[in-house]
Amino acid sequence: MASQKIPKGDSVVVIGLGRFGGAVAESLVALGHDVLGVDASEALVQTWAERLTHVVQADSAHVDTLRQLGAAEFHHAVVGIGSNIEASVLTVLALSELGVRDIWAKAVSTNHGRILERTGAHHVVYPEAAMGERVAHLVTGKMIDFIEFDDGFAIVKTKAPWALVGKTLEASGARSRFGVTVVGIKRPREDFTYAKPETVVEPGDILIIAGETRLVEQFAAES
Repeated sequence: MASQKIPKGDSVVVIGLGRFGGAVAESLVALGHDVLGVDASEALVQTWAERLTHVVQADSAHVDTLRQLGAAEFHHAVVGIGSNIEASVLTVLALSELGVRDIWAKAVSTNHGRILERTGAHHVVYPEAAMGERVAHLVTGKMIDFIEFDDGFAIVKTKAPWALVGKTLEASGARSRFGVTVVGIKRPREDFTYAKPETVVEPGDILIIAGETRLVEQFAAES
């Protein structure tokens, strides 16, 4: 198996081309990055052969295999293996032994995530849990979109509450009253605009709100 000759600046090796890994790999390519996709399944390798920079069928659980593929030269690695926990853990361990400095790994449970962290993963992602939480925030219809960060900070897209309609942001006291920052406003058939103190909130406006998760949730509940 020949070593892959890929420019290594922001190139990424994505191991496991299932639903999660495949989506990450495809998005990276769309962003202009070189991607080496690796999977043990011949069928998945054939599926992605025309969509990624390079695709290889290989057993990633062995450090010698990854070394031969040139994985040690990549700055970033994503391990998207979820159905085979042993393969997931051994792959992260192999990447760690090779000195890959930025390893992202998918976990299917808290225990799986803890093991990945202890074997060398720098970032552990829980895609099912994250999506479940996001949907829970959206299902009531109060929020149009919701993104939460690790430190309890969130950005929300929501309808403008009636308490702000017809007032400038300064007069409505959105920050002092709700403890959130109105970042921008999107109106029907108009471009997104950054919010200013003199911006008047109109009926039907969609607001982009930032702040502590609990506070943005309370603000959205007013809409």
